[in-house]
Amino acid sequence: MPATPTPTATPTETPAELVARLRATFRTGRTKDLAWRTGQLERLRALLTEHGDDLADALRADLGKSRREAYRTEIDFTVREIDHTLEHLADWLRPEPAPVPPHLAPTGATAHTVLDPLGVVLVIAPWNYPVQLLLAPVVGALASGNCVVVKPSELAPATSAAVARLLPRYLDTEAVGVVEGAVEETTALLEQHFDHIFYTGNGTVGRIVMTAAAKHLTPVTLELGGKSPVFVDRGTDLKAVAGRLASGKFLNAGQTCVAPDYVLTDPETAPALAEALAAAVEGLFGEDPAEHPEYGRIVNERHFDRLTGLLDSGRTVTGGAHDRDTKYIAPTVLADVAPDAPVMGEEIFGPILPLVTVDGLDEAIGFINDRDKPLALYAFTDSTAVRDRLLAETSSGGVGIGLPLAHLTVSDLPFGGVGESGMGSYHGRYSLETFSHRKAVLDTPLS
Repeated sequence: MPATPTPTATPTETPAELVARLRATFRTGRTKDLAWRTGQLERLRALLTEHGDDLADALRADLGKSRREAYRTEIDFTVREIDHTLEHLADWLRPEPAPVPPHLAPTGATAHTVLDPLGVVLVIAPWNYPVQLLLAPVVGALASGNCVVVKPSELAPATSAAVARLLPRYLDTEAVGVVEGAVEETTALLEQHFDHIFYTGNGTVGRIVMTAAAKHLTPVTLELGGKSPVFVDRGTDLKAVAGRLASGKFLNAGQTCVAPDYVLTDPETAPALAEALAAAVEGLFGEDPAEHPEYGRIVNERHFDRLTGLLDSGRTVTGGAHDRDTKYIAPTVLADVAPDAPVMGEEIFGPILPLVTVDGLDEAIGFINDRDKPLALYAFTDSTAVRDRLLAETSSGGVGIGLPLAHLTVSDLPFGGVGESGMGSYHGRYSLETFSHRKAVLDTPLS
């Protein structure tokens, strides 16, 4: 059962006072106890299972997500992360032996490393998956024995309000604080001295976070984004490719940081792939996606206007319909897209998929490497040689061969970017490495 409701912070509590209160809790040492860590994770799990429908309703209000999608991509996803962590946490926290070099062997010394909690950490969440991308980092922070300040996104106000209402009912309010608000509140938080800052969002704000963190030499994890490319090799099963590609691209109306951003394929394959994608979209959402219960909406008018400004970047194969009043943009596939078209100049982050033709693998690799390192790279190929070259000759946060998005659901794989797509990683035991300091210990007996 949840604890008696307690406010996370009184209306008069400043960010400095909140951080000081949480730091006082951390210094008692009680958050380091394994029972405290597992207890908090179990209570967070209870929140998700007991109030999943409340969170799904909030996600529907903010993003038009169906209940099925809300559970699949946010609520159940986070529950699985909690379960995986609870199953393995004791093992992950055990000291890790290290070999002692020969020159110290006569002393009888032993060496090992231990994971130390960092202290008070800040988690700043985005709006596109406002439950999962807020609470999955919190799982790692609590499992590592830290106190946490969480900042939900103001662009998902219903979800932010639900999180702010529910977290204090379930978690230790002397160790976990919630701060709602927009730029002013986030700026005030970033002025505080945290022991780690975990930010998910865009690169512009990521630079602001990193600059603020530098004042205190605070380490940061930046989960950003970028234009995640897809290479479709000739001779592949285009019906299968299109089905998987459309499912990954148009999930959450394309508002996913690792969504396929654009497709590279050869001129001979492109027309058939375009037709297959059009058929796949109709198979997923019917003749009128606006009426389909599983198809979401754009988060706000600003993003809607940005996205509709990209629709003329190529020949429309399917989609293109839009309605500003309901923030609806149909799943859209664009063919004959030039490399310098507007849609290729920024991360799309919406339901528009451009097809760009290249003359084979060499040109595709060059095309990818001429741009910022993406958060993900996807490939559909039956050739081991093609797969190996893509892995060896490109750089990205992660790679999915034959299935977009799914790599981030594997808790035993790190999830994170490289270069412009971010720094640091998390999920599973990698979250503990992020939210802990691995301390070196050499133990040498006196006699």
